[in-house]
Order: sequence, then C-alpha cells, then structure tokens
Amino acid sequence: MTDTTDQPVILEARDLNVFYGEKQAIHSVSMSVKKGTVAALIGPSGCGKSTFLRSLNRMNDFVSTARVEGNVFYNNQNLYSKKIDPVEIRAQIGMVFQKPNPFPKTIYKNIIWGPKINGFTGDLDMLVEKSLKRAALWNEVKDRLNDSAFDLSGGQQQRLCIARTIAMNPDVILMDEPCSALDPKSTQAIEDLISELKRRYTIIIVTHNMQQAGRISDETYFFHEGRLIESGDTKQIFTKPKVRMTEDYITGRFG
Repeated sequence: MTDTTDQPVILEARDLNVFYGEKQAIHSVSMSVKKGTVAALIGPSGCGKSTFLRSLNRMNDFVSTARVEGNVFYNNQNLYSKKIDPVEIRAQIGMVFQKPNPFPKTIYKNIIWGPKINGFTGDLDMLVEKSLKRAALWNEVKDRLNDSAFDLSGGQQQRLCIARTIAMNPDVILMDEPCSALDPKSTQAIEDLISELKRRYTIIIVTHNMQQAGRISDETYFFHEGRLIESGDTKQIFTKPKVRMTEDYITGRFG
C-alpha cells in the first residue's frame, strides 16, 4: 500500500450528478483521488460505479441520453468546461474496459494507432517496446508483433489494451472491471501489473471482487444506488467501516 498522506489530489469530483434521460444514475457525489495511488470503486451491480468512472474522462459524452451536472477537476482544470477538448482529456485519462477490446490489427499496430493519429513523431519501435514492457507483455510477444492481436489469450489481450493506453502517455488509467472476463491466472497477472503501474500512474478501478480491492487499492469508495456511502483508506474500510451499510456489503450480508 502507498502512503497517500502527502500526495497531491489529481482528480476531484464536486457535487457530480449524472442522468440518463429522466433517470438519475449518480447523486451529488464529491470525492478526490490522490496522485500515484490505486483507488477502488466497489458496490453492488447497478450502483453507478461504471457511470461515475466514465464521467472522469467524459466517456459519457458518447451516450446520447447522458447529462452531467457538477464538476470534475483534473489537476485543478474543470473537465466539463467548454474550453476543454475531450479528446485530449481521454489521452491523459485513459480507459481499460471490462472485456478485452483489441483492434482488429496486429499487436504492433494496436500500440501505435492512437499515438499516430494524435501526431506522435517519435520512434514507434521504441514506443511499442516501452509500452509492452510496462504492461508486462513484451517478453511474450516481442517475436510476434506482426501477428493479429486476436491470436493472444484473453489475459494477454487485456494487457495489450493496457499497453495501448500506456502508449498515449496518460497520467491516469481508469479500469472498469478489467479482470471480470479473465481466469484466475490472468487475473493475478493483471493485479501484479497494477501494483507495478502505480509507480508511474494513478489508477482508478471498478471491481466487484472484494478480495481484489483489498489486495491492490490504497483507497476504497463504496457506492450504493448512485450515492457515495463511504470512502477512506482501504484497510480502514475493510476492517473498521464507519457506516453499517458498508459493513453489510463487505461482509456479504447484501449486494
């Protein structure tokens, strides 16, 4: 676990509300995440975790019925200001989805595609190697970079998606249940990778796996019915929660 005491805040939501049409999915959530930490969002299915996560890099912009009220600050910049370019924000705050979603391209082209369309002019070979090494995948694929990404196993595909995100040189990586479609061995590889990645990146992960949240996160945020019920140091949340509902969820009495 990281000592978060002196870390600066990198992302902060203030009174955030999210609607899908008339339905309100997030209710007045305020919270902050410190730089260089792993933050876990937990709570029962449908409680708003993924909706909240997608609000942090404006992925909800792609949902025609979505409406966001309130503010999200990234390095003290309001992400919902009209002056902000959402494309640039998604480069700085990358996202890894629940199911591995490699492009129908080679392993090599999966890594370079985003940087190239965003004007990257550096050494592409070096970028590919560095990104795959940081995603702990280089040794497994260095001799097959021109193979289809679909030839990789599910766990390897998810690490490729993480490498693809890393190639954009983000500050923050959002992960929406990145292990839910993986076997235990691949899950362990992703958890080990997250512990390594937090040396360079801030990571916010949605997970239904309480053991996983306890193992990899520094801070935990418990959501229920679109509301943030309790947040704090992961050890405190899992051993001495202050709210009865949090205790009931963690101990399996509901959810």
